Amino acid sequence: MKQHHYNATIVWTGNLGKGTEHYTAYSRDHQVEIQGKYAELLCASDPAFRGDPSRYNPEELFLSSISSCHMLWYLHLCAKHGIVVTDYSDDAKGTMEESAYGSGKFTSVVLHPKVTITDKDQEAEATELHEAANSMCFIANSCNFLIKHQPTIAACNV
Repeated sequence: MKQHHYNATIVWTGNLGKGTEHYTAYSRDHQVEIQGKYAELLCASDPAFRGDPSRYNPEELFLSSISSCHMLWYLHLCAKHGIVVTDYSDDAKGTMEESAYGSGKFTSVVLHPKVTITDKDQEAEATELHEAANSMCFIANSCNFLIKHQPTIAACNV
């Protein structure tokens, strides 16, 4: 089986002078650095967990990863099936539930892709390809919950 390996460096930048002396003594700020990439990602925890709301949080990045992977597989499958996509966006929604002891997990993700294609006669097939894209998506295949899709397909003349 072919393997792919990925590397990321996470650097905590939130020491306010006292380290983790107590829960409120430190910032949740950190950066994600990936060698060879244009810029680092400025991250923090979700604001509900004392994070900076102007920074990306792991939950947003997780949801973005699912949506991005789905889109890339979907575009590949459309190209393979002769469906010309001219526009794609997704307003992805995820729900994470926190347990009584503070841990949590994602329990659902719903993707809302808005796709524009060139041929109205291919709208049904374009809709069906979302299921195929989900079954191919590396990130979706790594999740332990169902990822749903509510696509909107529209045709335009080019």
